[in-house]
Amino acid sequence: MNQSPDLRILPAVELARMLRAKQVSARELLGACLAQIERVNPKVNAIVTLVAEQALAQAKAADEAIVKSGPLGLLHGLPVAHKDLFETRGIRTTYGSRIFQDHVPDVDALIVERMRHAGAVTLGKTNTPEFGAGSQTFNEVFGRTLNPYDISKTCGGSSGGAAVALACGMVALADGSDMGGSLRNPAAYCNVVGLRTSPGRVPRIAQANAWATLNVDGPMGRTVADTALLLAAIAGPDARSPIAITEPGARFAAPLERGFRNVRVAWFHDLGGVPFDARVRRAVDQQRPVFAALGCVVEDAEPDFAGLDEAFKTLRAWMFAASYAELVGANRALVKDTVIAEVERGSRITGLELARAEMLRTAAFERARVFFQNYEYFVLPVTQVPPFDVTHAYPTEVAGVQMASYIDWMKSCYYISALGHPSISVPCGFTSEGLPVGLQIVGRHQAEWSVLQLAHAFETATGYGQRRPALAEPG
Repeated sequence: MNQSPDLRILPAVELARMLRAKQVSARELLGACLAQIERVNPKVNAIVTLVAEQALAQAKAADEAIVKSGPLGLLHGLPVAHKDLFETRGIRTTYGSRIFQDHVPDVDALIVERMRHAGAVTLGKTNTPEFGAGSQTFNEVFGRTLNPYDISKTCGGSSGGAAVALACGMVALADGSDMGGSLRNPAAYCNVVGLRTSPGRVPRIAQANAWATLNVDGPMGRTVADTALLLAAIAGPDARSPIAITEPGARFAAPLERGFRNVRVAWFHDLGGVPFDARVRRAVDQQRPVFAALGCVVEDAEPDFAGLDEAFKTLRAWMFAASYAELVGANRALVKDTVIAEVERGSRITGLELARAEMLRTAAFERARVFFQNYEYFVLPVTQVPPFDVTHAYPTEVAGVQMASYIDWMKSCYYISALGHPSISVPCGFTSEGLPVGLQIVGRHQAEWSVLQLAHAFETATGYGQRRPALAEPG
């Protein structure tokens, strides 16, 4: 079989077809990814733990299986990397923390378990900020991950390593997690696709709070169809999760084509006073005619997000305290200031404050439910600013407005997180400096399929995601 020079950047759905048709072997594909990692990763620091020998053994097993018994599953032979927040059996998992810099779990996170079962080939782990805190990927264990479109800029986070690995052709697919934008923000900054799933769509197990709904796991890909393919492999019920959605994941492997004649789409204004950099607003607003050309009825309207800033920050701090208070208490000198601050704030939250946060969130959800009876989609920017200087931990101002905390510049994502609706980041163009901008499509409650369909139609109509970083090209 002849190795295609484009294996490193072909869509995963096409690679999956080629693997099944025996037009390429799993070992050839893995070889192309490993060569790209060797050449490009030192420039961007996306893959922080590489297990090439394990991956080669898995690829060999996949090639043997395709001859003897057929494909191993939906992701047969596709090279993947897992976010370094996810436990990986026999592979170092640090959570971006010096406390765990030599930690090797003996179990897989459920998302990893499902990807392995679907036939994916694990080649390593992707970088993430310490304990996933913040939408800028850096930590004291591995350092910064750089944006491949401009290495002086951030790649976003917390699934930053995953987004960069995808953009640079180091992997076919990647996983991630999202509390306040961690699947969507880095996807927007790296010109790939990231889907924030509904709570329970991709179940989680073995958590201190099994009923938690603010943080979710989900897929990332170079295209919407690739993202849907990975979702098909990782979604579906599991008895170990009390909030797992019972719908099987297989439905997400179906064709995404759909007509959008007279489908109502609401277009953002300012989310109740949220500032946006003019470059981001311009890039997103320029896409409005695309939706009209698809047949959509586009109107200026947005849900009422009142109370969600308070609700999200309270619930986030409480979750950090529940997860890390004991760890921080025993290892304070090894933990970054923002994590300590979240834990300390969460430890002070009273029962009444927690109840108020849940009531504010519930009221916003009800308002959104009524809103989405009139509109099938809500469109807005993923981020409030374009990729910024990688040496800055976070933006301190947006469009002249001072940011009160290290997460205030991500309201365009975490308001949606607090609602619990599925949302996707899809490439929508570049600033005049050549920095990627992402458009966010929010759907109705648990309507991932609908969100994927519109994102696919937009992607097909525009083609912005086909532009890969020059840094990743041979030369």
